[in-house]
Amino acid sequence: MMATFRIDALHNELGACLTGIDVCGTLTQMQIKDIKTAIDTYSFLVFPDQNLSDEAQLLFTRRLGEPEANHVRLGREGVIDYFGTIGNVQKDGTVIGNSHKQTKYLTGNNMWHSDSSFRQVPSYVSIMCAYEVPKEGGQTQYVSARSAYRRLRDKTKKTIDPLIAVHDYVFSRSKVAAVDPSHAASLPPVQQKLVRRNPVTGEKNYYVGAHAKTIAGWDETEARNLLDQLLDQATGSEHIYTHDWAAGQLIIWDNRCLLHRGTGYNADKYRRHMRQTRVAGGVSTLEE
Repeated sequence: MMATFRIDALHNELGACLTGIDVCGTLTQMQIKDIKTAIDTYSFLVFPDQNLSDEAQLLFTRRLGEPEANHVRLGREGVIDYFGTIGNVQKDGTVIGNSHKQTKYLTGNNMWHSDSSFRQVPSYVSIMCAYEVPKEGGQTQYVSARSAYRRLRDKTKKTIDPLIAVHDYVFSRSKVAAVDPSHAASLPPVQQKLVRRNPVTGEKNYYVGAHAKTIAGWDETEARNLLDQLLDQATGSEHIYTHDWAAGQLIIWDNRCLLHRGTGYNADKYRRHMRQTRVAGGVSTLEE
């Protein structure tokens, strides 16, 4: 129990449901502080029964930090837009199906990843509001790379603690669809610490996923073997929390220490409409 709302844990490694708070309302500084503490503690937060407009979602996002511009619109069009739409429902209410290029492009989200790890300053948190969800499929799965780090042998921790990984958006997304040339040019490969530390709690986690291409200074084969091994160790079935979305939910997840992936759904049969914003991190991981 926190001072300003109720917390119920969802999984033994991550996640909590927060009730007794309306994020559309006027939040106090204490409530914002408690939400940030809950992020540091649980990594994944569910706020049920929230009805947010885009305006309210962006206002709430700003309460947690600086909104991060959508890299797709910024790279393709040079437009700063703080929202991304997840699903197949378009602005006019129509839907796109499984064969549409945007639907295929979004299947890249079905690989384990951390949002914006391919940016020089990666995301702090993602914030998702669900409006329409499919009756079948469309879940999102999460694992804690913090818990995964705890499970490593001390020898492995000593090996990976000083390493620098190279994260590359084009490397990962090209596996499912071609990346627009302007978009690709806006996101060159970046270096990130392989092991990060939470600045408040001091807990460590390793930072991998689909965007992690290689390790700086390592042989390519050896680097891939290590990155794949770390990912496999983090994503064992017993460590996965699978979230079933419901309309009216607002979800926050900590991109610093969580990996997530979509499970897919039938876009020819169902409607899915969710809106996402992100809060930018403060500095490059190399400066943490």
